[in-house]
Amino acid sequence: MVYLVVRMKGTVNIPKWAKTTLDNLHLQKKFRATLIPENEQTLGMLQKIKEIVAWTSVEESFIREFIEKKGRFSSSKLLSSEGESELDTNSTPDLENMIANIAKNDSFLSKISGLKPWFALNPPRGGFKKKTKLLYSQNGILGENHDLLELVKRMM
Repeated sequence: MVYLVVRMKGTVNIPKWAKTTLDNLHLQKKFRATLIPENEQTLGMLQKIKEIVAWTSVEESFIREFIEKKGRFSSSKLLSSEGESELDTNSTPDLENMIANIAKNDSFLSKISGLKPWFALNPPRGGFKKKTKLLYSQNGILGENHDLLELVKRMM
């Protein structure tokens, strides 16, 4: 399984130790997302910065849709904006291998050549339905959030 991690807070008043952890996860800006493997080390990192990010486990079907819609070759070129013929001939087998490796916990996104290790999201359509400064257990959106997939679909 894989964690989908989304940074929900901005860059102001973030301690240095939290910035280091966020940089290691490639979450430098607000509303950036990444996919990381589920293991004890990454869960420890997420618990450390739970007041800044939200995360949840995702399935392979969501990973496929997420990479196809929001994946980037460079900071300005979306994966889906490439020509359809070029995408079909060159990138489709590589995309299938990427999704399989990510789903099996074999690799981080940063180890996949040609794909940015982060995804830029928009603010959610319709706004946030819960408080943005509280943890999920306190009726907010931060920390381990089981409703995050619905929120991310509105952010894509």
